Amino acid sequence: MNKALNALLKQLNTIVLGKSEQISLALTCLFCRGHLLIEDLPGMGKTTLSHALAQVLGLSYNRVQFTNDLLPSDILGVNIYDRERQAFTFHPGPIFANLVLADEINRASPKSQSALLEAMEERQVTIEGTTHALEEPFFVIATQNPQDQAGTHALPESQLDRFFMRIHLGYPPEDAERALLMGKSRREAISRLKPVLKPEHIVTLQHQITRVTVTQPLVDYVLRLLHYTRTDDDIPNGLSPRAGQALVHAAKGWAFLHDRTHVLPEDVQAVFPAVAEHRLGGHAPLGSAPLSQRVLNAVNVL
Repeated sequence: MNKALNALLKQLNTIVLGKSEQISLALTCLFCRGHLLIEDLPGMGKTTLSHALAQVLGLSYNRVQFTNDLLPSDILGVNIYDRERQAFTFHPGPIFANLVLADEINRASPKSQSALLEAMEERQVTIEGTTHALEEPFFVIATQNPQDQAGTHALPESQLDRFFMRIHLGYPPEDAERALLMGKSRREAISRLKPVLKPEHIVTLQHQITRVTVTQPLVDYVLRLLHYTRTDDDIPNGLSPRAGQALVHAAKGWAFLHDRTHVLPEDVQAVFPAVAEHRLGGHAPLGSAPLSQRVLNAVNVL
């Protein structure tokens, strides 16, 4: 499996250039059965990353463009009356895929946002009293533009918490951008990617990650991080126990991805910004470090 993971990372790094950390975080999120929020400007590679992930992982893929007139049924599906059978037939919506890209989620109405987020949480859809299980693995990547606020509905903090991680892609390094400008189109490159894993392999990986070892000193370090966020006056929202569980699970996933059977403090530190920043609320003062980084700097490992 380690060979497969290395091949997976190698292929993805040829598509999303100069973003190996973000690729690893996205894979960690998937392997931990979480969902990912990517907050960034247009043209940074959000769609490219999601499409490439689906291609190399052998996952079914759907993209939903969120707009203010999008209805919950446009996402989940609808029952349509079949005259020949004289019965209603369920027509599944685009959420019935292994990997779903929810593009510009903050442009949809709160009602449509809630429909998606509830399905993410429950991993099933109920239409007119009938429950339909979603595919496994099931991974949602949602995107939003942080600078485009006109005509948008910001996700409330309680719904942001449904996302296991939030990441930013940012501008590529100069050498990566040079290669991007001189190379072939990303769409053509993605179409040539070879699947490295199958959906059933990912489900197996998701179970294996739960067996990664976490020691008592490591848990104590996580507890100190959580406590600091709850007692510092400059942090609007202290991390909840559920956020603490997500942090430990993400650290297990990061350790597994890097071929370790136990979690190190470095694993916690690697995933902490992606797991914690969107849950802490507020914004760091201009020119200062993000809140999550300030927490890491303030809390001793031992």
